Amino acid sequence: MKKEKILLAGATGYLGQYVLAELLRKEYPTRIVVRNKAKIAPALLTHPLLEVVEAQVTQPETLKGVCKGISQVISTVGITQQKDGLTYEQVDYKANKNLLDEALREGVQKFIYVSVFKGEVMRHIAIGAAKEQFVDSLKASGLDYCIVRPSGFYSDMATFLKMAKEGRVRLFDKGQYTMNPIHGEDLAEVCVSQLESTEKEVNVGGAEVFTQTEIARLAFEVLHKPVKINYLPNWVRRLILKIGKYLIPKSAYGTIEFVFTVMAMDSVTPMQVGKHRLKTFFESQL
Repeated sequence: MKKEKILLAGATGYLGQYVLAELLRKEYPTRIVVRNKAKIAPALLTHPLLEVVEAQVTQPETLKGVCKGISQVISTVGITQQKDGLTYEQVDYKANKNLLDEALREGVQKFIYVSVFKGEVMRHIAIGAAKEQFVDSLKASGLDYCIVRPSGFYSDMATFLKMAKEGRVRLFDKGQYTMNPIHGEDLAEVCVSQLESTEKEVNVGGAEVFTQTEIARLAFEVLHKPVKINYLPNWVRRLILKIGKYLIPKSAYGTIEFVFTVMAMDSVTPMQVGKHRLKTFFESQL
């Protein structure tokens, strides 16, 4: 059994659940920070290597001592949708900064943060600005660090399947932009492996590369439905982004801004890993 204790923040999220499972599989004594213990499977609560602490990462006063005896922190804290009155600034930046401040106070050795691929070129949008602001703080902290930058998650690709189920997928331009989405389990293995690595930034995605059109076609194939794809001109995407910030509630606009920005860029990472396949994932969602 490994002796150093790891703090995982974001353990109840899509990625965090897989990271927790991987930490325990690798026999790392692990402390997790959760808002509500009820969100953790009862069987996990009695795991001999797991310690559960109830705290709010957005409320620094609740985090006092959470890093005591911790050697490394992994944070998957972040939101795609701004809900419950919380903003990207409050969660993706400030909550992570609260964790970093605690880590520095308690002498933690290393902080591993999961951001987003090409986040550096998305500083002009709300989610990118918040994530990169924290990246800047982490790099300036003097703490050893690793920034994991994944491409899209398999769970995000479910949007293609949802549209296909409704009979039609809508894409911008010619659907030519490429990506290599990654399953949470494969990404979790990469995150945990950084505990024993010296890499500072890891740009990682899945083993398969697709165009957006190919993902749409795959969704129709799995559903055994005829392929129906509508291609909207790029000016429509730009117009929605331009006027949406004035017409759409801020909470909803942030997600649209992020998705519409990513849909107009290639997102293929240099590191391509994983045993999972997108077709199998789609089939599991039926």
